[in-house]
Amino acid sequence: MGRVNPKIDLVFKKLFGSEENTDILLSLINAILPDNQQIAKAIIKNPYNVSDYADGKLSILDIKAEDEKGSLYDIEMQLKGTRFYGKRTLYYWAKMFGSQMDYLQKDEQENEKRKTYSGLNKCIVISLMDFEFFKDDKYNRCFTLKDRETNELHPDLDYLDLYFVELEKFAHKYKTITTILDRWATFLNNADVYSKNTLPKELAEIESIKKASEKLDVMYLNEKEREYYEAQQKRYLDENSRIQEAVDEAIEQTELKSKIEIAKNAILEGAKNEFISKITGLNIEQIEQLRHEKQ
Repeated sequence: MGRVNPKIDLVFKKLFGSEENTDILLSLINAILPDNQQIAKAIIKNPYNVSDYADGKLSILDIKAEDEKGSLYDIEMQLKGTRFYGKRTLYYWAKMFGSQMDYLQKDEQENEKRKTYSGLNKCIVISLMDFEFFKDDKYNRCFTLKDRETNELHPDLDYLDLYFVELEKFAHKYKTITTILDRWATFLNNADVYSKNTLPKELAEIESIKKASEKLDVMYLNEKEREYYEAQQKRYLDENSRIQEAVDEAIEQTELKSKIEIAKNAILEGAKNEFISKITGLNIEQIEQLRHEKQ
């Protein structure tokens, strides 16, 4: 098996969710966060552990982290969108935010303190998506709680940030690389074909991306991991093929409708079958069928 693809959730978790790669995760998070919210530390709360696969925990592939201020993060890679992806993202945030009360309750039982809302911290969901979710050309954005009219943020309500990074949109619509996030998006979109010798200069100059590339060069998957990876890789390729086939079919149908309209107009003008076939590409049988329908 060649170099693995970090868009496959298992590889993403192993690369960014391993304790020895905390600096790589920190770089990715800071590339997504705005300049005024940069963090100095990322503590992984559910580090990648190969034994999880022996225990049947293959589905737990998001990365949970905490920064030095106590803010919580849920970071995941998603290859395929769903009809309810927005609700799913909100559910992840709500579950993360609400679960803090359970931890607080345990701590307070030990410390004999009363449970209060004051211990709740901000929760941030980061979705890296290999599909287009928003109908525009912007590939990264953040949703938070603001006053609808004034855009005002209130400190007592500043506990929700939802970040969306549409990697597929970046790959198709962005030709220049300017920001650190642009570099990470470029790397994630092409990492399975790069090597330490072919990593572009614009990416290699970012130490964390260079390290991520080197980690992929030597990443080992055991039998259980490899089975899961290959199944996900097949699903990824099949889904891409299905989407491309649907796009091609839609284009073909649009072109066929255009040819038929031209042929119909030519028939009304009295054009001969051979001429209509030459200008539309339709065969004589198709043109005769259109003549029959006109009668």
